Amino acid sequence: MKKVIRFSKFFLYAAIISSVIVVGGIVGYFVIGVNLGVDFQAGMIQEVQFASTAFDITWSGRGNAVISFDRNNLYIVNSGVGVESRAVTFPFSEYRTVGALGRALESQVEGISVRLDVPEGINSQWLVHNSQRDSSLGDVPYAVHYLDPGSPEIRIETVREALSSLGPVPVQNLGQPSDRHFMIRIEDKGEGEGIPASRITGALEGHFGKGEVIVLRSDLVDSRFSKNLKDQAGLLVILTMVVILVYVTIRFKPQYAVGSVVGVTHDALIIVAFVVWSGMEFNTSTIAAILTIVGYSINNTIVVFDRVRENRRIYPNESLVNVLNLSLTATLSRTLITTLTTMLAVLSLFIFTTGSMKDFALALLIGMISGVYTTTFVSSGVVYLWENQKIKREKKKLTGALPVRAVNA
Repeated sequence: MKKVIRFSKFFLYAAIISSVIVVGGIVGYFVIGVNLGVDFQAGMIQEVQFASTAFDITWSGRGNAVISFDRNNLYIVNSGVGVESRAVTFPFSEYRTVGALGRALESQVEGISVRLDVPEGINSQWLVHNSQRDSSLGDVPYAVHYLDPGSPEIRIETVREALSSLGPVPVQNLGQPSDRHFMIRIEDKGEGEGIPASRITGALEGHFGKGEVIVLRSDLVDSRFSKNLKDQAGLLVILTMVVILVYVTIRFKPQYAVGSVVGVTHDALIIVAFVVWSGMEFNTSTIAAILTIVGYSINNTIVVFDRVRENRRIYPNESLVNVLNLSLTATLSRTLITTLTTMLAVLSLFIFTTGSMKDFALALLIGMISGVYTTTFVSSGVVYLWENQKIKREKKKLTGALPVRAVNA
């Protein structure tokens, strides 16, 4: 039989370390606070992309004209009273430059005028559509933007600096840095109607230049919605703990159920403590990471507890502490191999992604390390403590029930 590792010797030290981390996280929560993401705060949410203007389009023809885009084509739809409705498609594969595309627009759609703001050789596949703007053409020039893949990256600190006149503004990077795509949130503190979306765009254009900003999405998050989201997230975590408690109680014994719930709660608090002290944004991705780790950790804990139950039947005369050490040693290789294999995939996410996905991967990495530690020392330690207290109570009852012999003087 291979050597049994005495994990039980570290139960007390693990309890001290866990207490320090959890208490530190709670203190940090009240002293520093949590960097809440855009999902949990009321206010204005705006997605912007920094892209220069390629050309302007004006319309002076009969009826109405509407412009639209997809990844490979530009479309012009002409309709209205007294006009035969028609849609004209301009494939970027056929009109490879903005110069060729502009000439095709003017020649194929009567009433359209195009004014280039960039050299004619700019690739037409770099064009970006402003989805928030009215797509109807008219006398007012309609700006079509483009994003050169070789454009210099814009740092998130620079965007915050551009918005400094509006106060502290949370900014989140979306996609790859080369996408120059950001989510901006202006908090509604309940002091009025808040800051209009036009002021956000105006502040950005004042810093980066007129016609350099595209608004991709603009939403107003009501305070009731953000509060409901917070409440639902907390309720979801609590219900998860209750379901785990019921499941493990049915499958094992109450002490194992309590150990499991204490363990997964410990994992959740470890992630929260990390988020607080690292300043990482707490958003719906963080909630997803917590629930993922809860499921991952409880699976590992169930495997260990199942081995404990099996070994107690095989070695009925052994003490619980010896059975715990034997079971943890037997499942250690499985735990490490499974965790390391999963961490390779998560590490790839952390290295090759950005924004909220990178934060999600980082939270998973911290949670996986915590999950192995929790299963080995925290959950098993709770079961060991419960069993010790149970034995002490039984001995106390037995001692109190023994008859007292009379001693003759």
